[in-house]
Amino acid sequence: MTLQFFGAAQTVTGSMHLVSANGSHILLDCGLYQGKRAEAFERNRKLPFDAASIDAVVLSHAHIDHAGNLPNLVRSGFIGPIYATSATRDLCNVMLYDSAYIQERDVEYVNKKHLNRDEPPVEALYTSEDVEQTIAQMKGVRYRQKVQVADGFWITFFDAGHVLGSAVTLIEVMESGKTNRLGFTGDLGRKNMPILKDPEPIGDVEIMISESTYGARVHEPIVGMEERLSQVIRRTIDRGGKVIVPAFSVGKTQEFLYVLFSLNDTGRLPAVPIFVDSPLSVNATEVFRLHPECFDKETNQYIMQDEDPFGFGRLKYVRSVDESKKLNDLHEPCIIIASSGMCEAGRILHHLANNIDDPHHTILVIGYMAEHTLGRRIVERQPVVRIFGEAFQLRSEVAILNAFSAHAGQDELVGYISAVDRKALKKIFLVHGELQQAEALSAKLSEAGFESVHIPGRGEKAEFGR
Repeated sequence: MTLQFFGAAQTVTGSMHLVSANGSHILLDCGLYQGKRAEAFERNRKLPFDAASIDAVVLSHAHIDHAGNLPNLVRSGFIGPIYATSATRDLCNVMLYDSAYIQERDVEYVNKKHLNRDEPPVEALYTSEDVEQTIAQMKGVRYRQKVQVADGFWITFFDAGHVLGSAVTLIEVMESGKTNRLGFTGDLGRKNMPILKDPEPIGDVEIMISESTYGARVHEPIVGMEERLSQVIRRTIDRGGKVIVPAFSVGKTQEFLYVLFSLNDTGRLPAVPIFVDSPLSVNATEVFRLHPECFDKETNQYIMQDEDPFGFGRLKYVRSVDESKKLNDLHEPCIIIASSGMCEAGRILHHLANNIDDPHHTILVIGYMAEHTLGRRIVERQPVVRIFGEAFQLRSEVAILNAFSAHAGQDELVGYISAVDRKALKKIFLVHGELQQAEALSAKLSEAGFESVHIPGRGEKAEFGR
């Protein structure tokens, strides 16, 4: 059996790992690489293998950095099945069409510039037609259902607790009469988070591919998260400001709404309007409503009582561009939640451009901001940032609430891996983390008694059983 790491190797984007055995090739995730524009376009377009050689894809969850390049894989010749939970398939049906729309609009913009410079036009990475074919190739799989996906390959999904439908995957590979058990965390969630069930143990494995996004950080405790959020909102409203929240449309937005719902339900939320300014968030929230089987007991209890955490009183979903623009004319306190989560595209850029230089307002960071993104520059509180090519003074308050993270922190990752029998676990590969984060997690795992931990580079191969 051979593993090869093509994406999310010493970085947090573009998750993509190849498992080969028995002449079969199984791809774990096929995510978009997000970073500097020219590099990202080149890396995403040029797949590092022949797409037609892939027998099946196993998808951990619907986030774009894990699923976003699937239509390009299909466009490039992949004709096999894509295995995912039903909730992940339904979210991909929303997210991938949105991604194709963005690709097509970006190409329109670039080609206008190329036309003016007498340069050849460029093509979109993929189109809506490619997405349609991709969704047709997706097969829904239940949690804890063992499925054969190729010659000698079986998978079983366990709830990862990261986002609706997310899965930790057990891959069992039969080769030369021996079965190798491989675990792939995808993105691992946290215990006691709103809406979703806690991450499930995977059982004993010989090889573990683990994410390491927050490998150097222990998150703020979830207990007290609501009160810390309430304090940020109150002090912003007291000075007459807006709370601007960059949030991923799938997962982060719904979690944040749930906490606002809880604050409202207990009388701790000031009487201000709340706007979700993202068509994708609106559509994704509808998918959440379709999959109560993924919810924890508390969320299902609310739903049984006909209470809707995603649709309470002062909450308004904004679909149209005109409605979004009108939010810029609001001068009274409010909460605006908009994508993208790392401030690299979408309507959040307009809200930042209109508010970032005003100290009355707060930019509330509730998710991870990767290197080379506007979100990271805001987190670093750089005094001047560029939005739409223009320089803006960063004068707004920047509040960071890491307790909202949907990724396991260092202690939670070590705890999850420690549930695996150390004698059985021969090798741990740390992916989906910047090098500093992965190195810190590697050190902690070594302290915990795990002897063989490796941080693979992009394109690196590892062989087993030969």
